Amino acid sequence: MSGNVYDELGRRGFIQQVTDPQPLKELLASESVTFYVGIDPTADSLHAGHLMAVMGMAQMQRFGHRPIAIIGGGTAMVGDPSGKTEMRKMLSRERIKSNGEKIKAQLSRYLDFSDGKAITVDNYEWLGELRYIEFLRDIGRHFSVNRMLTFEAYRKRMETGLSFLEFNYQLLQAYDFLMLFRNYGCRLQMGGDDQWANIIAGADLTRRLESEEVYGLTFPLLETASGNKMGKTESGALWLDPERVAPYDYFQYWVNTDDRDVVRFLNFFTLLPCEEIETIANIQGAQLNSAKTVLAFETTRLTHGEAAARDALRSAASAFGERHIPPDLLPSSSIPRGALTANESSIPGTHLSREQLEQRPGLLELLAQTGLLKSRSEGRRLVAQGGIYLNGERLADSDRRVGADDLQDGRIEIRIGKKKYHHIRIK
Repeated sequence: MSGNVYDELGRRGFIQQVTDPQPLKELLASESVTFYVGIDPTADSLHAGHLMAVMGMAQMQRFGHRPIAIIGGGTAMVGDPSGKTEMRKMLSRERIKSNGEKIKAQLSRYLDFSDGKAITVDNYEWLGELRYIEFLRDIGRHFSVNRMLTFEAYRKRMETGLSFLEFNYQLLQAYDFLMLFRNYGCRLQMGGDDQWANIIAGADLTRRLESEEVYGLTFPLLETASGNKMGKTESGALWLDPERVAPYDYFQYWVNTDDRDVVRFLNFFTLLPCEEIETIANIQGAQLNSAKTVLAFETTRLTHGEAAARDALRSAASAFGERHIPPDLLPSSSIPRGALTANESSIPGTHLSREQLEQRPGLLELLAQTGLLKSRSEGRRLVAQGGIYLNGERLADSDRRVGADDLQDGRIEIRIGKKKYHHIRIK
């Protein structure tokens, strides 16, 4: 890619705070810069809340810079108090290592790790070997407790209780930056804006001890236009693991984007050119819905691959009717153009044997078992509100049972509200 990635990040809205904007911009224009983003493997999957940082890394790599993804095996054993109201649950070293391996695999969807173009590093390599007295003497003396307590992350936790373990987190993350500078020539740390205090602590420490200029940059913390936390769904986080969130459901999350967020999300979560995205800023109606479909396709393609994105697209056509994508709408997208052939195979479903179906299970109990409903009581409330449909007809009886006579083309179609589909199929 030609041009300066700093301008690209700014144009797309990625930049929230920067330690030294002009010197960093000049550095990124003059040479390939090694930079890092830290991810603590506290779960076995990334979720949509990580995507700003992951896509920021992808944009940087497109312009020739080298990402280091820190899989925080050491810091995960402490827990970052930033943005938290209570102390994190402590995980075993074995669980942390297992989570880290799965996260590395997910990152490879977004980053090119071939020939050292990107690397992952576990900070347990140096944090696990620290001798505490020496660490306090050599590193801790550069940190002011008074200053640390002025940072928002610590102020908030002081109200509910801040453990001494968590109080050490900033020192450990700052030490990461120092070690990455020494071992890999890393000059820049990037992360969410809730990491600002930790990032400037690392930059300050590295400057003090190495007498070199290093930099920090943060991304905005995202909420949707309606005020909801980015990536939150009715059933919880929007995970990138297909075992947690099926590719079809992942696709549907993005297709249901608020109209006001479409341009923003295309800039953040796809690699489509800014020039094309800017052309749709004022479109409405059917064209805007087509742009949402492109957004859903591109985000699903990045996370789950081309085949899964095409399956989800065809399944959406089966559930909601024909999709038509104009050839001139975001032409760099690899989304199929024109009318799409329906395919229901990716719509989430439950498989029952014919013997199970002959026992005529209760529909609400069955849906609660699959997780589509939180409970039967929630199902009864939705039935009373007219929000559950069986084979296209509104369900009126909360005690309704299903059997083989409800099969249509080998399946029973359940719809909850306007957008959530589920099929019961015969094994």
